[in-house]
Amino acid sequence: MTDVILRPFRPEDAPWLVERHQTLYARDEGFDESFGPLVAEILQGFIADHDPGREAGWIAEAEGQRLGSIFCVDAGDRVAKLRLFLLVPEARGLGLGKRLLSTCMDYARATGYREMVLWTHESHRAACALYAAAGWVLEESKPVHSFGVDLVEQSWRIVL
Repeated sequence: MTDVILRPFRPEDAPWLVERHQTLYARDEGFDESFGPLVAEILQGFIADHDPGREAGWIAEAEGQRLGSIFCVDAGDRVAKLRLFLLVPEARGLGLGKRLLSTCMDYARATGYREMVLWTHESHRAACALYAAAGWVLEESKPVHSFGVDLVEQSWRIVL
């Protein structure tokens, strides 16, 4: 995969992001149809309300094909929240996840955040390994039933 660019998220990316999240999480994790609407709600809120001086989203793209996303949003009290980190299967294992994560964290630092937090699931082993390698700390892990399946929910944090 050549010439992958990271460009700013645009509202017209939202339907693709919702569809990819719904399809990939259903296929790979067994998530039910409640997951797509949650992603849509997050994106609608970002589009309607985000502060462009303190929040951003990026789309990884190559040859006009979207490959992934990551968002940095304000969680209050100089804490940023990482959201909607996604790589399509064909883009995994190429270092693009690390590049997206670094871009998001660098933006948070440059914007004046002192910490970042994120929420994920234990089953996302590659992403969790990436977080740990970047210095994130697992703060909480608990079993939950979400999106129609039993999961282990995780909360991670990093001081920037």
